[in-house]
Amino acid sequence: MAVQDHGAFMEKFLLQPSSPSDQLPLAGLTFAVKDIFDVDGYVTGFGNPEWLRTHPPASQTAPAVLSILKGGATCIGKTIMDEMAYSINGENIHYGTPQNPRAPDRIPGGSSSGSAVAVGAKLVDFSLGTDTGGSVRVPASYCGIFGFRPSHGAVSTSGVIPMAQSFDTVGWFARDPIVLKRVGQLLLQQPEFEHHKPTQVLIAEDCMKLSCIPGERLTQVFVNAVTKLFGGHLIKQVSLGNYVEDKVPSLKHFMIEGNAGHEHSIPSLAALARSMQLLQRYEFRINHEEWVRTCNPHLGPGISERVLEAMRTTDENIDLCRSIKIKLREALASLLEDFGVLVIPTVPGPPPELNTDVSKLHDFRAKAFSLLSIAGVSGLCQVSIPLGLYNGLPVSLSLLAKHGSDGFLLNVVDSLYNTLIQEVEVSF
Repeated sequence: MAVQDHGAFMEKFLLQPSSPSDQLPLAGLTFAVKDIFDVDGYVTGFGNPEWLRTHPPASQTAPAVLSILKGGATCIGKTIMDEMAYSINGENIHYGTPQNPRAPDRIPGGSSSGSAVAVGAKLVDFSLGTDTGGSVRVPASYCGIFGFRPSHGAVSTSGVIPMAQSFDTVGWFARDPIVLKRVGQLLLQQPEFEHHKPTQVLIAEDCMKLSCIPGERLTQVFVNAVTKLFGGHLIKQVSLGNYVEDKVPSLKHFMIEGNAGHEHSIPSLAALARSMQLLQRYEFRINHEEWVRTCNPHLGPGISERVLEAMRTTDENIDLCRSIKIKLREALASLLEDFGVLVIPTVPGPPPELNTDVSKLHDFRAKAFSLLSIAGVSGLCQVSIPLGLYNGLPVSLSLLAKHGSDGFLLNVVDSLYNTLIQEVEVSF
């Protein structure tokens, strides 16, 4: 691993802005892209050397990357990712694991590992990643930076290798909310976002219990900041699991087994995660079965098992999974209304240690996907906000807003963050 770049990069190159100007919104800023985006003249490696060897160079650059170049930023290279985007750990047995800049003995999170590390280590000002099941939100939390997963379909995924199209999004990382917002304006193709104050701030109290960090510590920091900025009358506690179970009755099909034995399991959200993973496996197989069977690639632990399971997935219950997506989006739109915000932990706790045995992460992963599947299945936008360190390790909270409210959410973060950090400094 090259110490100076934290092992974040697959390859370095320079892509200059298409029309350089000091007046452009990202003028003078640098960025990197996950090795899942097409860049004209380079092979898109998808985290695996066999994939790299068996595919030709891209003939054009992904529109998302072009949007950023047109905005005045300079791309300095492609970043390492988990193989075939099929992990949230950030470990890659072929290319090495990018070093978490906030916790070097811990995993960086994946699959957009290198993109998160490059931002966290201040090697670039921001970076592009993708988020299907959590691949921007998780590494953002683990590396102590901002990570934004946009509303599903809000940013073009053309020129991006698909993982599972029902969930794939182009997301981005930054160290501060101003850059996060500027990048969002370009990717969402909205030069200005209308300013609206939140009309309600819903804290999912059951989801808070999935975190090993005391919920009241995280919640209190946020409540104090919201109260100072917008007023305490906006804050309400909700039991999200009960609400989802009531409004999406078809989830019962995925609640038949497997909930017992998980501390603080939320049955409806565990079911939601299962439905997401089933549809993800199915779409992954449709996308990549031919290549997997032809090339029989060597895949790392955890990923090889997941890919094998995907290859065996049939279309049984796939229509049900798709209907759950629609019902959940409707249910959360009704809950949040136009300018409501939902507050949950991004992940169940700090980043696990490097080289932790896959079997020991079973409960952690189950809780993580219960949280990650809320935006994943509904297609809502979500931002992971860094809240400094707790016991020396990065912690975060996430805010979600209804589908299509990306600009509103980016404005809320921009307005709230300075007050939030002041509260963190007092509490942590």
